[in-house]
Amino acid sequence: MRAFMVEKYGGQAGMRATGVPDPQVGAHDVLVRIHAAGVNPLDLRIRNGDFKAFLPYRLPLVLGNDLAGTVVRAGPSVTRFTVGDEVYARPEKDRIGTFAELLAVHQDDLAAKPATLTMTEAASLPLVALTAWQALVERAHVQPGQKVLVHAGAGGLGSIAVQLAKALGAHVATTVSTAKVDLVRELGADEVIDYRTQDFTELLDGYDVVLDSLGGENLAKSLRILKPGGQAISVAGPPDPAFARELGANPVLRLAMTALSFKTRRNAKRHGVTYSFLFMKASGDQLRQLTPLIDAGKIRPVVDRVFPFDETLQAMEYVEKGRAKAGKVVVAML
Repeated sequence: MRAFMVEKYGGQAGMRATGVPDPQVGAHDVLVRIHAAGVNPLDLRIRNGDFKAFLPYRLPLVLGNDLAGTVVRAGPSVTRFTVGDEVYARPEKDRIGTFAELLAVHQDDLAAKPATLTMTEAASLPLVALTAWQALVERAHVQPGQKVLVHAGAGGLGSIAVQLAKALGAHVATTVSTAKVDLVRELGADEVIDYRTQDFTELLDGYDVVLDSLGGENLAKSLRILKPGGQAISVAGPPDPAFARELGANPVLRLAMTALSFKTRRNAKRHGVTYSFLFMKASGDQLRQLTPLIDAGKIRPVVDRVFPFDETLQAMEYVEKGRAKAGKVVVAML
């Protein structure tokens, strides 16, 4: 089958299109013919080797973390899916590889594709929708009437998190550039801060939850707008000790993560709030909980551009250079 592989870490030059053997299908696996795959900043970071300390992939590696497609084979112990089913998924982190024609996915990581979506739309959702769910539902337990700030509300993660927070009954604020103000209002944001002309710390206060996808100074400033007991959850900030434990990291790596996040955790404690790092996990069950919200129109995908599969490298460059105006970039088997 055709696939796009990372042969060495360090950038676009380390990737190429190649032919690889079809995947082996385990007893609990479903073989999916991929119709479309989402392109995520995570793909760039894996390609560049940013996570090799705690995601020790063996190169060469087929890249890609989102898929929508059709079941073409099911292992003998598979009970949830049959040949011909339309599915979508974020494969488990040790079994990524959606920039390919086929992928074997454990049945627990798959869900039936939302009936209202095309394959291209469905492929844009799993990673960002699961990240939003795990941040806002699983970790923050957002309740109706609470106040949630979602940074970068027009981005791949932000556009879904704004809608999910709204569906949970929260009062939602978000930060965007001037050109994207109307889009995030359409997605349900109650307060929109134009970060080019406004400082969110001067306009917001008493928030229960911040979902941060930017890190750095943005994360540090976010701690100041939370009310006592509030939570800052970041997918871009420094890994914390809880993540190290969850990962089963060795003592050296655990110590390094503790040190990396020390300043942020100390600042959070001074403000009477908490900080946690989130690296999302695959979950077919959570996708099944998201699907009714999608089919009801409470969460809709935002797709910036679709590239043909043969132009996967161009799609990654498009994302890397920040050309996407809003939402996700997808590659499709056209």
